[in-house]
Amino acid sequence: MNINTRRILGAASIAIATATPMAASAQAMSDKWTFQASIYGWLPEIGGKTTFPAGTGSSINVTGEEILDSLKFTFMGTFEAHKGRWGLFTDLIYPDVGGSKSGTRDITVDGHPLPVGVSANAQSDMKSVVWTLAGTYTLAARPDVYAEVLAGARMLDIKQTLGWQFSADLDDVSRVDRTGNAEVSKTVTDGIIGVKGRFMFGDDRKWFVPYYVDIGTGQSDLTWQAVGGLGYKFGWGQVFGVWRYLDYTFKSDAKIEDVNFNGPAIGVAFNW
Repeated sequence: MNINTRRILGAASIAIATATPMAASAQAMSDKWTFQASIYGWLPEIGGKTTFPAGTGSSINVTGEEILDSLKFTFMGTFEAHKGRWGLFTDLIYPDVGGSKSGTRDITVDGHPLPVGVSANAQSDMKSVVWTLAGTYTLAARPDVYAEVLAGARMLDIKQTLGWQFSADLDDVSRVDRTGNAEVSKTVTDGIIGVKGRFMFGDDRKWFVPYYVDIGTGQSDLTWQAVGGLGYKFGWGQVFGVWRYLDYTFKSDAKIEDVNFNGPAIGVAFNW
């Protein structure tokens, strides 16, 4: 059993142990369909490391936070449907992030720092789609606690481009061209399990603490996500602010070694 499998089984055990005591006190659920749709804005920092092909047998290594610092476009939303204890949950994220750096030395060539006196102008762009689809089962639906477990899959489709211009030739240490462009892309699908819900508080239970945690593996080595924050409930729906972290670790020979999205989000949810 490899280390990531143990991590996933351990996280699943914690999730089940946490949620099981709630199940005994769960109230009867309505057999009518209920729905919730959310739209939100997420402003994540992008981390991770990518290796771009750059000439015969050479490569340029870049970490996300060094260049990717500007959000160009994003769409993010969720949809949920419930009938009785069973439900369906889906979440879609489309961030387009880019950026540029002039005179930077924060990149490596063939795994080595740039030679003394050499810098680079670099431009990078990352487009990605993250789609989660899962079935849910409600464990608790009390005035103060709502909790459900989920199981499903998450797909990541990512494409990253890099353009560079070195201030001097690197012929003495590398076969990388002085100027160039490169692109890498990857699509993976992983099975996930998790828990989500909210804790309500206040005299009228309108304030709540939302939470979401999942973990999984499959075509990636490991993926996991955590969300937590604060919200307020109205008759028509909810408003909320949360912190969201999404992480991917890929196989050791992948051009995109890992990527993570980390930052605050605000949104609104509509119920009917």
